[in-house]
Amino acid sequence: MKEKYNKLVTTLDTNNHSVFNLNYHLVLVVKCRRKVLNKQMVSRIREIGEYIGNRYHINFLEVNHEKDHMHILFKAHPKSALSKYIGAFKSASSRLIKKEYPHVKEKLWKECFWSQSYCLISTGGAPLEVIKSYIQTQGEKKRKANGQ
Repeated sequence: MKEKYNKLVTTLDTNNHSVFNLNYHLVLVVKCRRKVLNKQMVSRIREIGEYIGNRYHINFLEVNHEKDHMHILFKAHPKSALSKYIGAFKSASSRLIKKEYPHVKEKLWKECFWSQSYCLISTGGAPLEVIKSYIQTQGEKKRKANGQ
């Protein structure tokens, strides 16, 4: 049991007052699913996201894409304002991509690069059922030991 705990502890982040492990899966879709993304563009979008992420305590772990959407796995801090970060990231990347890749504007709908919506999913370590069970069984050992 101690080995498992030690392995878990090494994956946690810390600051002065907390221990945390906050990972998220973000999916951004090009407006009207226009097929404009390529490897070079996604690499640049990643640079922009990482640069802006520094101000929000966000670190990218993995990025991948198809022609009409991209997936980003990132680590955050409890102080991270996720919706503000995503808004700033989408706004800056849209503006810079259209400026640096002017040909992409021809394929966009009303020059909007990203869809207004996005998908953000927390990637918690354990399945919900395991966490629910853990919470439900808290104190059972004490109750059993006390004969309750």
